[in-house]
Amino acid sequence: MKIGIIGTGNIGGTIARKLRAAGHEIRVANSGGVDGVRAFAEEIGAEPVDIRGAVDGVDVIVLSIPLPALSALPSDLFTAVPDSVPVVDTSNYYPGLRDPQIAEIDQGMTESVWVTKQIGCPVVKAFNNVLAYTLAELGRPKGAEGRLAAAVAGDNHEAKETVMSLVDQAGFDPVDGGFLEKSWRQQPSTPSYCCDYDAKTMRRALLLAVKGQAAAKRDELPQHFMKLGPNPTHADVVAMNRSFHPLD
Repeated sequence: MKIGIIGTGNIGGTIARKLRAAGHEIRVANSGGVDGVRAFAEEIGAEPVDIRGAVDGVDVIVLSIPLPALSALPSDLFTAVPDSVPVVDTSNYYPGLRDPQIAEIDQGMTESVWVTKQIGCPVVKAFNNVLAYTLAELGRPKGAEGRLAAAVAGDNHEAKETVMSLVDQAGFDPVDGGFLEKSWRQQPSTPSYCCDYDAKTMRRALLLAVKGQAAAKRDELPQHFMKLGPNPTHADVVAMNRSFHPLD
């Protein structure tokens, strides 16, 4: 497929690398324009484009930028995107750590529902509840023992199936997280968030999420990260996330 990826940070860049390795035709764009993404594109064998080039004539769009950066996108960027093209939202809301407060989300709106309102088209929530290290280093072939899982939520069945196939190709078992409104179950500081679970455990963790509880847990993150020291390991972060929501 032709896949346009907007954002080449830890998550977007890793998705681009993995899906290029899987044989897809990848276009990459970031806030630096064509020249700003050229070196990375050449490294992985992708095409460097501007943000309009990342959405024009592609089969899938991956939007992997912080929520505040959505306001910098052209208001008509997704206007001509066909309904058949899945738009993948990998974002997470981190108020106080990276993002300014967003009133609608603070009042209970599901993060990716808010994203759809900003860009004017539906999205599929995916790749947001795995750590960058997990995505880059811990993918395994389908059927491998101990393969980790990633949740995928969305309202369009065909779009969600397409995105789930990409999660699979990236090395993870895709777990259906339900409709987009239910993607709050895979937001930061929920039981399924960045805990390196297999598919069976991921499904259980999604079900154990309690509406409204994550925001309070998320506000505790800074003090917990301070306890981990200046250079926490991946295992430290996973253990911290699991401690927020013991499954037993």
